[in-house]
Amino acid sequence: MAASGDASNDPGSPSDENYHFERLHIEPMYDAFVCPLTKQVMRDPVTLENGLTFEHEAIENWFKECRESGRKPVCPLTLKELRSTELNPSIALSKTIGEWTARNEAAQLDMARRSLNMGSPENETLQALLYVRDICQRSQSNKQVVRNAGLLPMVVDMLKSSSRKVRSRALETLRTVVEEDDENKEILAEGDTVRTIVKFLSHELSKEREEAVSLLYELSKSETLCEKIGSINGAILILVGMTSSKSEDLSTVAKADKTLENLEKCENNVRQMAENGRLRPLLNQLLKGPPEIKLSMAGYLGELVLNNDVKVLVAKTVGSSLINIMKGGNLHSRETALKALNQISSSEPSAKVLIEAGILSPLVKDLFAEGPNHLPMRLKEVSATILANVVYSGDDFDSIPVGPDHQTLVSEDIVCNLLHLISNTGPAIECKLLQVLVGLTSSQATVPSVVAAIKSSGATVSLVQFIEAPQKDLLVASIKLLQNLSPHMGQELADALRGSVGQLGSLIKVISENIGISEEQAAAVGLLADLPERDLGLTRQMLDEGAFQLVISRVISIRQGEIRGGRFMTPFLEGLVKILARVTYVLADEPDAIALCRENSLAALFIELLQTNGLDNVQMVSAIALENLSQECKNLTKLPEVPPPGVCASIFPCLSKQPVITGLCRVHQGICSLKETFCLLEGRAVSKLVALLDHTNVNVVEAALAALSSLLDDGVDIDQGVMVLCDAEGIKPILDVLLEKRSDNLRRRAVWAVERLLRIEDIAYEVSGDQNVSTALVDAFQHADYRTRQIAERALKHVDKIPNFSGIFPNMG
Repeated sequence: MAASGDASNDPGSPSDENYHFERLHIEPMYDAFVCPLTKQVMRDPVTLENGLTFEHEAIENWFKECRESGRKPVCPLTLKELRSTELNPSIALSKTIGEWTARNEAAQLDMARRSLNMGSPENETLQALLYVRDICQRSQSNKQVVRNAGLLPMVVDMLKSSSRKVRSRALETLRTVVEEDDENKEILAEGDTVRTIVKFLSHELSKEREEAVSLLYELSKSETLCEKIGSINGAILILVGMTSSKSEDLSTVAKADKTLENLEKCENNVRQMAENGRLRPLLNQLLKGPPEIKLSMAGYLGELVLNNDVKVLVAKTVGSSLINIMKGGNLHSRETALKALNQISSSEPSAKVLIEAGILSPLVKDLFAEGPNHLPMRLKEVSATILANVVYSGDDFDSIPVGPDHQTLVSEDIVCNLLHLISNTGPAIECKLLQVLVGLTSSQATVPSVVAAIKSSGATVSLVQFIEAPQKDLLVASIKLLQNLSPHMGQELADALRGSVGQLGSLIKVISENIGISEEQAAAVGLLADLPERDLGLTRQMLDEGAFQLVISRVISIRQGEIRGGRFMTPFLEGLVKILARVTYVLADEPDAIALCRENSLAALFIELLQTNGLDNVQMVSAIALENLSQECKNLTKLPEVPPPGVCASIFPCLSKQPVITGLCRVHQGICSLKETFCLLEGRAVSKLVALLDHTNVNVVEAALAALSSLLDDGVDIDQGVMVLCDAEGIKPILDVLLEKRSDNLRRRAVWAVERLLRIEDIAYEVSGDQNVSTALVDAFQHADYRTRQIAERALKHVDKIPNFSGIFPNMG
């Protein structure tokens, strides 16, 4: 047999790169070894009747083609017709080729061993790795040969090469070596090899990353290696990240996903996946696993920090299962379920899902239960926390039954039980139960029922006492609850606060804390702001405790930018201004209030606040305060002292001259100032109030008009008041307010003001030609309340729309 040097006779190599490696330093290959059809070394040689030898599979395919094309079988080399297609195995040749191949592969393996080291040239190392990969692909038995030859550790060492190509090919080779070979996988599990493979996952968008994922997928088919892979820091996190990558190759993403599916065999891996955002395996085990696994998964769920979207998924998937465990398990199971429910109930959407799943009734039952099966207080605290979470979702709690007699959370007996628990438990659970009431009083639908229950149970004083609690969470919850109650039971709260210096002082102390603007500060200010503003006793107590001085300093600090804004800035400032405005309601009865306003130039401050654009409540309350101050102005204005007449003047009155006194207020006919008498004219507030008459908020308009109307009130010079409004171009805006008919209260005020304006003949004459004004006054005359109809009638007489039989007002024609 002659030796062959033809490259086409490569013994089964799939690549030209590997061919060069295989053809070096081996026994010559003979032509008889090569199939004439495949040009490759034969593995199963057979002989035809003419003595020619071919690869068994190749000649069978040749005969098949002959039959399918309708030709008689011929020899592929001689093309002569064959009498028989019988094939005779060439046993001797097959044995010779096998022996040659064994010797050849042994030599090649030896050469690969010499090439697999850091000192070899890159091309030789690549060829050696490719050779090892290819022979392992040819047969499963070759993987044992590679293992027995000690090549596996050498390939692993190539992962440390400085060449990317070598590292990538080493990963690829290892994947082929371990495919369906548990012994090779066990060898790879030793030492830090798996950790090294995981490190390649961090190589973004590289060939090494792709090969590492494929190799890990093969390794993850072994349960032993699943635990090993999961124990490596960051492995599961990176794999989870790859499954959601938008830039990753799709096949790599799929391999990462399949690897994670294999890793789910280990409980610890499932926990890690959940921690890194892949919750589905944990949820599946919680639903379908054996009891001990269910409990373990529920326990871990209670420890996880989840975002709100994930909480909704969890609530929808396992909420009902957790509720069932909470209702029917032993104490340990119930505790585990409660902690998990606490975790997922803390967002509004997930809380709504749990409510639909029926969580309210067992929660309430656990809270109120007594006897041998009752929950210990530490777990009642968890139940109270969950209840507070779900109540904050703002659902329709006055229609969801929670008791055997169709009671709801706002039924009187349920609320009374909550109040009883609040008064007879420790601070931690008291805080959570107060938060439940905060949630129930945050809804206009449920707050009346809670208010009624609090009043009937006489719990107001007890709730107010929590303001002095040393625990911050308890303090915040109590203040927020009282703030929610204050619009509905303000007088009761004012009486309770007035009865104890300590609690009012505690509220003022909260406001005084110089820590920016906190939630409890905003709530404390909101509570005080909603208390009855005409409660003189409370105002006096606040004056005595320096509350208003504190509020003034806070408002000024905000105006000067010394207190930075935050999410509580707006309610805080609104509340401060409303508290400050209460001083202006007691001016007639409280000299200290007048002194406070003078010393701190409050009229000027409220005028400034009129221009707080975007804060409607601040503008409205400031206008109301200015109305109160302006009303008091006529009582504070000093009338000029006229000197007594001389002797001649007393004898001869005709010789006397009335002294001329300058500097008097046009409206109040006396000596006015903004600081001392709170005169709007002196404070140049009129134009600013007029500007608010076209505000989009009807309440702001009403307050501004009321303040301006104080310049037209009895006890002042109305004619001059009208002239002041004319100078400020305020007549038309006031008429426009009348025409717009935005609310009954606003129309009532507008009719009153317009009637005063129409007492001036020139204005009445001008308005008499405006059919719109007349129509608006007629409408008020016909449809408004009795008092407003009377005023509208007088206004219509001023413009000659109704005959003036009394003759008091002349016909303007």
